Amino acid sequence: MDLCELTLAVEKIARAAGAEIKRCYEQGQFESFTKDDMSPVTSADYAANEIICAALKELTPLVPILSEESTELEIAQRRQWSRYWLIDPLDGTQEFIANSEDFAVAIALIDNHQPILGVIYAPMHDRCYMANLGKGAYRRDEDGLTPISVNDNTHETIKIAVSLRQPKSTVMSRISDEFDYQLVPMGSATLKACLVAQGGADFYMRIGPTGEWDTGAAHCILHEAGGDIMDLSLNRLTYNLRDTLANPNFVVCGDMTIPWAKIITSTS
Repeated sequence: MDLCELTLAVEKIARAAGAEIKRCYEQGQFESFTKDDMSPVTSADYAANEIICAALKELTPLVPILSEESTELEIAQRRQWSRYWLIDPLDGTQEFIANSEDFAVAIALIDNHQPILGVIYAPMHDRCYMANLGKGAYRRDEDGLTPISVNDNTHETIKIAVSLRQPKSTVMSRISDEFDYQLVPMGSATLKACLVAQGGADFYMRIGPTGEWDTGAAHCILHEAGGDIMDLSLNRLTYNLRDTLANPNFVVCGDMTIPWAKIITSTS
């Protein structure tokens, strides 16, 4: 199975997991818990994780899986893997609990420390973003399958996708005041990255704890759409190269001709 065929198969898996998440959301049939790191998780996260892992094991039985909901043992083994699935079964759990519809399923295939396939499905919007290495990025919704690309910005007004929960000052204090900005609020981190990938925003900055599963799928889609995900020093994010799975603070950038080094004034 080549990467294009694999992407379509993974889209079906993401949609199946998304259907279960949507059912839990609409019927209010889920329980909420707090993990050891104080982040929220729900029974819908666990249900989606089971659906995805079972389907991926059937699809590619020799490829290991790393999920946000993986055990400590599975996480410890990941340094031995050159290729593996990286999944976030429900990105935007806080939005899910808060009755916002901005949450998604995210599945990536990592090869030699970089994502080569990414699928993100937003069940409440019935919208799927997908990409694989060298084949471009696409969105599938009620209008069918459409190629997407980052905004060809004229460098006049830069649109920034911002969190619905995080204070705007968290981002604004780290960027130059020499440019004009327009703020575009949205929930899930992966959906904000997809907004940049399809040209609806130019930039998204994430300050605070995230894991590699939060960026893997979005990174592939964004790169194929013409953008990138970097730390605040503008070094490209990598995967499975560090002792921790925690990401540094990062920026999702669209048009790479924008002078990002002049815009981002803080590296912490």
